[in-house]
Amino acid sequence: MDWSSLGGILLALAGILLGQALEGGKFSSLIQPAAFMIVLFGTIGAVLLQTRPAFFIQGLRLLTWVIRPPEDDRVKLARRISTWSQIARKDGILLLENHMHSEPDLFVKTALRLVIDGTPPEKIRDICNVDINRYEVAQRNAVKIWEAAGGYAPTIGILGAVLGLIHVMENLSDPSKLGSGIAIAFVATIYGVGFANLFFLPVANKLKALVQLETTRREMVIEGMVGIANGENHKIVEERLNAYLR
Repeated sequence: MDWSSLGGILLALAGILLGQALEGGKFSSLIQPAAFMIVLFGTIGAVLLQTRPAFFIQGLRLLTWVIRPPEDDRVKLARRISTWSQIARKDGILLLENHMHSEPDLFVKTALRLVIDGTPPEKIRDICNVDINRYEVAQRNAVKIWEAAGGYAPTIGILGAVLGLIHVMENLSDPSKLGSGIAIAFVATIYGVGFANLFFLPVANKLKALVQLETTRREMVIEGMVGIANGENHKIVEERLNAYLR
């Protein structure tokens, strides 16, 4: 559980609500279903228009990473690779086959299979780099839905404000309807700016950092496997891996 993310969201909301209360405002004045629907569904529609459905769905799935990010197991993985390097130099590469079958990570398993099959080191690097590039492009396209939402939401909020003002102008002769129209106008802007800067953009930046971390992890695996394929001393392999842990 990433408590900093959860705490950040709660702190931001608490700050807004506390500030509203200190100014003498009411929490109920921030609850405007019409403004909420305009901003939320307008933003989702704009994002869907520019995004392939597969990337949109993947972007929604990645949202769970904000609260429960993938485990950073680079230290444990580096130790396993170092152990495999020792086994390969001492007893032969073929003895790594048992370790390959028990390896839960598909990318690591594939790279280890290439080593066991006797694939040339540079070929291992090329094949794994293609896999990394494919992974990174797919994940970054998924993360872009949150960046796009952060860009569209404030503008949709302004659109909601204009719609609210149009409603006000249409009912100038009926003072009882002026309050709701003005409320929608201002609250829609708050929703748009608030969603963008307190949720959409922070989520996008958090996910980009996590994708970069996973990319670095996979690059570390490549360096380790290439070292094993080259028959390098496990100390040299270990030093290369440690460079990715600093």
